[in-house]
Amino acid sequence: MARLTLSLLAVCSALLASAATAANTDNGQWILVNEISRVSNQSLMWGPYRPNLYFGVKPRIPKSMIAGLMWGKVDDFASVAQTVRHSCEQGDGMAGYGWDEYDVRTGGHQVIGDPGNSIDIHTEFIKVEGGEDGGHWGVRVKGIPRTGAPADLKTMAIFYVGLEGLGSLSLQNEPDERGLAGDVTLEGSMPKLGEFKIDITTGPNTNKPPHVGHEKYWNEKPLDRTSYRSLKVPEEDVWKAKDIFFMGLRDNFLKVKEKYGESDLPPPWQAFTIPNTFGPGNFHMVQKVFEGGFEFDILYSSASAPAPMTSDILTENIRTIGSSFADRFENTFPRKPPFNAPRYQQFSRNFFSNLLGGIGHFHGTSVVDRTYAPEYEEEDEGFWEEVKAAQARPDAAKLEGPTELFTSIPSRPFFPRGFLWDEGFHLLPISDWDMDLTLQIVKSWISLVDEDGWLPREQILGDEARSKVPQEFQTQYPHYANPPTLFFVLTKFIDQLEEFHNLFSSDDLPTVHLKNPEAASEYLRSIYPNLRRNYFWYRKSQPGEIRGWDRNAYSKKEGYRWRGRTPEHCLTSGLDDYPRARPPHTGELHVDLLSWIGMMTSCIKRIAAAIGEHDDVAEFEQYEYAIKKNIDDLHWSKKHQAYCDATIDDFEESVHVCHKGYISIFPFLLGLMEKDSEKLGKVLDLIADPEELWSNYGLRSLSKKDEYYGTGENYWRGPIWININYLAIQRLMEHGSREGPYQKQAAELYKELRVNIVENVYKNWEGTGYAWEQYDAETGKGQRTAHFLGWTSLVVKIMNMPETVSVAATPLKDEL
Repeated sequence: MARLTLSLLAVCSALLASAATAANTDNGQWILVNEISRVSNQSLMWGPYRPNLYFGVKPRIPKSMIAGLMWGKVDDFASVAQTVRHSCEQGDGMAGYGWDEYDVRTGGHQVIGDPGNSIDIHTEFIKVEGGEDGGHWGVRVKGIPRTGAPADLKTMAIFYVGLEGLGSLSLQNEPDERGLAGDVTLEGSMPKLGEFKIDITTGPNTNKPPHVGHEKYWNEKPLDRTSYRSLKVPEEDVWKAKDIFFMGLRDNFLKVKEKYGESDLPPPWQAFTIPNTFGPGNFHMVQKVFEGGFEFDILYSSASAPAPMTSDILTENIRTIGSSFADRFENTFPRKPPFNAPRYQQFSRNFFSNLLGGIGHFHGTSVVDRTYAPEYEEEDEGFWEEVKAAQARPDAAKLEGPTELFTSIPSRPFFPRGFLWDEGFHLLPISDWDMDLTLQIVKSWISLVDEDGWLPREQILGDEARSKVPQEFQTQYPHYANPPTLFFVLTKFIDQLEEFHNLFSSDDLPTVHLKNPEAASEYLRSIYPNLRRNYFWYRKSQPGEIRGWDRNAYSKKEGYRWRGRTPEHCLTSGLDDYPRARPPHTGELHVDLLSWIGMMTSCIKRIAAAIGEHDDVAEFEQYEYAIKKNIDDLHWSKKHQAYCDATIDDFEESVHVCHKGYISIFPFLLGLMEKDSEKLGKVLDLIADPEELWSNYGLRSLSKKDEYYGTGENYWRGPIWININYLAIQRLMEHGSREGPYQKQAAELYKELRVNIVENVYKNWEGTGYAWEQYDAETGKGQRTAHFLGWTSLVVKIMNMPETVSVAATPLKDEL
C-alpha cells in the first residue's frame, strides 16, 4: 500500500503543479483527473472479484480471464461429488468462512472451515504494484487438517484458469502423460492485460502425496506429480468450471475402470484424477492430491513489470500485510465503550473484511421486459392480476446488454450480485476506509442509468449470476423502483468535501478526491446528468394521486406509490411482505417512498449547489419544502399518532392504513423531522414501547401488537434488520446531541439500542461463525441467510459511535 500511495502522490503533486501553471487550466484539470483515475484503476485491477466462489480471481475487464480454486476429500468412491467445494453454498455445512483481514488494494487472509472435508483451507491473496497492466498478484493456498481428522486424510486441490474472450494461454512445461513434475507454468496474452505468466508451485517438501495406492497405477500416474488438462470450451461456459472438472474425472475414471475392472480398481484418490491432456485450449486446470496438510502458491506476473512475482515476494507481503491492516483498521474504526474490549477486535475486523471481500466485478446480459404494456400503468381495479398476466406473455422479456458492474454484494452464498437497495448501506463503512473506491463503485452503478432515468434494482448480469436466481425473479421492469440508497454515500461525500481538513490528515489513494477539489468537482459533474435523470425518473414513474381523491395537502404533486404491488408483497420497496393496504388500490400513497424522495431531493440539491447548477438548486428547494409538508399532511394519522400509508376506502375517501413498524418511522429514519416537532415525541414513544417496536435485540420490523406480526413468510413482519436499526441509531444520536424537548429521551434510547444491536450480532457471530440476514425479535437468534456481510456489517460503524451523547457533546456529522 505504501509504494502505491507514494507513487500516486508523486504523480498527483506533479500534475497539480503543472495544472496550476498551465495556460489552459481546463486541460490541466483534465490531465489530473484522468491520471488519478488511471492510477486508482491500476491498484483495483485484480482481486477476488468472483465473491460467489470460496476463492476466485479476475480483473475488472469484461470477457477476460477468470480463475478459481476447488478442493474435496477423496477417501471413498461414494461421496466425491458431494465433497468438492467451489461456489459458496449454505448447504456445504461450513464452520464459518471469510476474510480475517482484507483490503481491496493490497489483499488479505481468508479461512474456510470445512468440517465435511475435515480440513481448513487458508487463502492468502496479495497484490503487488508493478507495470502498467495491474501489477502482480499471488495466492498461497494452505490445507490444515481439522482436529480429529484422520492422519492419512486425502485431499485433492484444483486450480483453473479460463479465458472468456480474445487471447491465448498455453503450458510451458514439457508435456508428460504421467503428469507434470515440479512447478507448472502457463504463459498467455490478452487485450488490456498484455503478456503474463502464471506459476503453480510444488510447495514445500512437507507436502506428501498419498503413500498407499494401486501399484501398477503408480507407474502410470504418480501422485507426486501434478495432473494437467487443457481443453477448448465455449466462452459462455468457461464459468462452469466444476462441471468441466467432473467431466474430466468421469472420462479418466471410465478409462481406469475399463482397464482394471471393478475388482482391481485403484483407490479413489488415484482413480479420481483428471486425464493429462496437452492440446491448445482456453480452459486449463491443474490437480494435486495430498495426504495430510499441504501448501502451494499461485503466482501471477505481468510482463510489463521489471521482475516476476515469486514465492519470496509473496511471503514478505503476507508477513507485513496483517500488521499494516490492523493498524489502519484501528485508526479508521476505533471502537468506543463498551466495545473497546479486546473480544470485539476480531469480530469487527472480520465483519468489515468480509464486506470488502464481497466486492465483485460482474459482466453480462440482463433479462428486461420493455414491452410497456398498458397493464403496467397499474390504473385499473385488480391491477396486480393484469400485471401478472402481462408478465407471463411469451417474449415479453428479452436479453439486453451486456453491461458491467463493480459492486459489493449482500451475501456470497445466497445473493452474489448487486442490489440497489443494499448498496448504499454497504458503502457507508467502505467509504470510511476508502472513499475513492466507493466513488468508483457509485459511478459504476450510475453509469447503468438508461435514457429514461431507470436504474435496475437488481443486477443479474450473465448466466453465472442467473444460475443463483429463480427464473421468476430474473426479469427487470423499467417501471419498478427501489430505495435509492446510493444518495446516502453522495451526501457523505459532500459533507466530507466541506470538512475534509478537519476529518483527515493523510494524503493517499483512498482520499485523493477529497484532497483535490478539481477531481471532486469533475467527478460530481460526470455523474450529475445520469443522477439528475434518475431523480426525475422516480418522480415521473412512481407518482401517487392527490388531487383526484380530493386529499388535503400542501402540494398536489408530492405523493408517491410503489409500482409492483400485490396483496401480499411490495418487493420494490425492499420491505417485501410488510403489511400494506388490502387489497392494493391505485389511490395508495406510501410514506416510505415519499421519505426516500425527500432524502434524494436534499442530496441532489447539495450536489447541484456544489457544481454551480443554481437553477436546479432553486427547483429542488421547492420540492424539498413541499415534500416535508406533505409527509405530515398526507401521512400523519391523528387517530394512531403515527405516520401511515394512505389508501382509498369503499366510500372513495382517503384513509390511513396503519401497520406500525419500520414504515411508521421512515420520516424519522431519513432525517425529515424537526427536533422540536411533537410528532417526534410520538415516534420516539413508538420506538421505545416493548409492546410495539422495542426488543432486547433491536427494533422489530413490525409492531408486536399488529395482527400480521410473525405471520406468513415473516420476512419483514417482526424480525430485526440491522440496516434499519443503524438508521434509527444514527438519528437517535443526532437528536440526542441537540437541545430540544426530546433530547434526553433520544439520548437514552440511543445508548441502549446501540448496545442491544451490537451485543446480539456479536453473540450470534461468536456462536455460529456467521453474520446473519436478520435476527429473531423474540430470541435474538440469527436466521435466514448466513454469511450476510452486507448491511449487517454496519455494526462496525455502530461500535465506532460514541457511548453516550448529550447537548454538550459534539455530534458526529450526519452522513445520511
